[in-house]
Amino acid sequence: MSKTIILMRHGQPNMATTEKISMLEMKDWIEQYNRSEIIRHSAPDASLRLAAAATMIVSSSAPRALTSVEVLGLKPAVVDALFCEAQLPHGRWRFPRLSPFSWAFIFRVLWLCGYSSGVESFGAAKRRASAATQRLQSLACEGPVLLVGHGVMNRMISQRLLANGWTRQRRNGSRYWSASVYQYDDVKTEIG
Repeated sequence: MSKTIILMRHGQPNMATTEKISMLEMKDWIEQYNRSEIIRHSAPDASLRLAAAATMIVSSSAPRALTSVEVLGLKPAVVDALFCEAQLPHGRWRFPRLSPFSWAFIFRVLWLCGYSSGVESFGAAKRRASAATQRLQSLACEGPVLLVGHGVMNRMISQRLLANGWTRQRRNGSRYWSASVYQYDDVKTEIG
């Protein structure tokens, strides 16, 4: 029996990101980002086709994931914070001032190196990704599963799926609305 899991990243968040901010101001920016919905444009045709192939819709509890599910014209059967994005740390300095995306890159690299500053550590996020993977694999026994989630957490789940013997059938990048499809074939051979 073949099982399918589709990992899809949410649509583009509806946030202005042009101002340069300090490391300290990043805390408020992260909180605002976590509350943001997406820009309500139509989902790409490729995303709509993939979503239509799923019988089980799963979403993180983040507003940007939930509104992405709505834009796909679907209703999630499972909504769980287990699938939310790996948290970004922040700092306490007022200078220098950089774009939020520059800070996000810097803090993500620091986070991967062990800096967590009061948020979920890389190790804790890996454990959560493992639990999320187990949940998706269990749900996939009932039919194709679509997870509408987030960039880093989806990559961490992807690594666990591959380690568990799933194969990536296709992948179309890491931008908003990007998706990867994984398949697992339960082939039992009889020895006789």
